[in-house]
Amino acid sequence: MKRKPDHYTEQARKEGFPARSVYKFDELQHRFGLVRRGDRVLDIGASPGSWTLRLLEITGKEGRVIALDRKELPELSRAGNTAVCICADITEPEQYELLNEYAPFDTIVSDAAPNTSGHRTLDTARSAVIVESSLALTETMLRPGGNAAFKLFQGGDEQSILANARAMFEKARIVKPKACRDESFEVFLVCNGKKAAQPQSVPDRSGNTEA
Repeated sequence: MKRKPDHYTEQARKEGFPARSVYKFDELQHRFGLVRRGDRVLDIGASPGSWTLRLLEITGKEGRVIALDRKELPELSRAGNTAVCICADITEPEQYELLNEYAPFDTIVSDAAPNTSGHRTLDTARSAVIVESSLALTETMLRPGGNAAFKLFQGGDEQSILANARAMFEKARIVKPKACRDESFEVFLVCNGKKAAQPQSVPDRSGNTEA
């Protein structure tokens, strides 16, 4: 059944955004300060483009936003040369090569979700795969001190994913923005302050370990 447009949907239309999801990002940005002017940002699962358009407003001409999605993004044609659109799947290994040119990023965000089947266990598992793939990429392509936010479906591995994020960031938490629909089981994993990589300990010739 088609949903009746709500306040956020109507507001998005008035402001020229393709979807109401922009207001989820706005709340996360207001509460957690994810992005600053001049930042280089990766937007995973960018279609239909609302988050990318807002990110471009925040980062300005000094910044750069890389919009990654399996779909083409004609909505971003108005964005100018501060937006780069890459058609790829975050769960496939070739995306690393495509993104290496633009890394490291100051912030990585994702409003990506799987195509839902109506079977909650399956849908949450598919959502977890997207977030886990995003975190794996974040580990190598987000600069130390950088921030991240990823959509995640509740009812699966969110506590395990949260634990992994807390090992990688100074702060990580799961929140549900007010702009999420009441019946939705989506939440966001929000992370601030990526920890610097720790040097690996290697044995010396005597058998002792050195950093």
